[in-house]
Amino acid sequence: MSMQVEDDVSSLEVMMAFYKRLYPFKSVFNWLNHQHAPTRLFTHREFAFTLQGDVYIRYNSFSSAEELKKQVLRLNPSRFEIGAVYNARPRDKKTLRPGALQPLQRELVFDIDMTDYDEIRTCCTGKGICQRCWGFISVAVKILDSMLREQFGFKHLLWVYSGRRGIHCWVSDLEAMALTDEQRKALMGWMEVIKGGVDMTKKVNVRMHNKPLHPSLQAASWIARNEFTSLILKDQDCFANDEQTNALLELLGDKDVSTRLRKKWTDASKDSEGKWADVLRELKQKTKESPGTAENNIPLFRAIEDIILQYTYPRIDAEVSKHRNHLLKAPFCIHPATGRVCVPVDPGRVDEFDPEKVPTVGKLLRELDELTTDTAMEVESEAFGDSSGGQRQQQQHHSDWARTSLKPYVDMLDAHVRGVMEEVRMQKREEGDLSHDF
Repeated sequence: MSMQVEDDVSSLEVMMAFYKRLYPFKSVFNWLNHQHAPTRLFTHREFAFTLQGDVYIRYNSFSSAEELKKQVLRLNPSRFEIGAVYNARPRDKKTLRPGALQPLQRELVFDIDMTDYDEIRTCCTGKGICQRCWGFISVAVKILDSMLREQFGFKHLLWVYSGRRGIHCWVSDLEAMALTDEQRKALMGWMEVIKGGVDMTKKVNVRMHNKPLHPSLQAASWIARNEFTSLILKDQDCFANDEQTNALLELLGDKDVSTRLRKKWTDASKDSEGKWADVLRELKQKTKESPGTAENNIPLFRAIEDIILQYTYPRIDAEVSKHRNHLLKAPFCIHPATGRVCVPVDPGRVDEFDPEKVPTVGKLLRELDELTTDTAMEVESEAFGDSSGGQRQQQQHHSDWARTSLKPYVDMLDAHVRGVMEEVRMQKREEGDLSHDF
């Protein structure tokens, strides 16, 4: 296969080679199923396929990883999505009475898209993304990951790059899987901080009666504060031009302070870092004018705190998280516009992740093509040299991803799966111990 063909994501040949040789079906099965033998978590799970020409097929379900792979190879979709676990097999939907098919379980999912930051990021717009504006996603991951683990007690979070300009989070804990739509909506109501369209300047309204932040947001506020200077002031320089400066002054909510600062910044010589330093000096002056008053009870302090949240807090697509029947692109699919693989991301090293260095389908197929002739001859020799050679060749073929730059990402998913499976084993053991007590 030529390099030009390998880079053509719209090529049926390219996608077929990827699914046949590289897609980690077994790892994805284990992740969704929580066990090695098929359970309802997989057999009653909905899959949806997007075919060439934007043909969309919903309510597919499968009995095993092998059956899923067989159907993927038959349809050769441009991508496929994963949905809820239903009370019946989704493929039997047409045989059921209307409305009988109901979602029962589903990972708690989150979707963060870079386009929601267009009004504040300065390096890219629209569909573009680079290492610099990835900083917004990085901060969002740190805040959400911390909140989900420390405040809600979830352990099994899988973060997956969307392939272009965003990231998804899948929470696999059984408690998260069991949440109803109403509970998901309540959880999102608690977590959602940034609200309002592009015409609304102030998008943070999380205080009761203008009081200090709720303790549940304090941890997020500390993370945001630690990232604000490097990302918003230095890297993005978010308050550089007149429009951005006017937005900042409006968000301060203090006319006297805004008037003083506007006069001070007329020479346009200050960058965002210098302007923010002036804002903090105004806060220091306000503190002197209010002796004995706690800093977090000074309106300007609360305005500054809200500004930091507005520019750094995760901008979550809430509708994705509220409904169990929502479908989300499967990990390791190929993004049709970039050719990049939707790979897992380590939240502990999210700062190091570079979306522009993610393996593309073309790169992976070239890596396979560049395998040594000796390896290919060895496989061929084994295939014809004894009766088990064909089996060896098939096993080699199924693990081709392990010989490419996709391996560390599949290993990351497998590590996540081991944690989920270990918890299932412990739960079964506890249930078995309890049954012996009666």
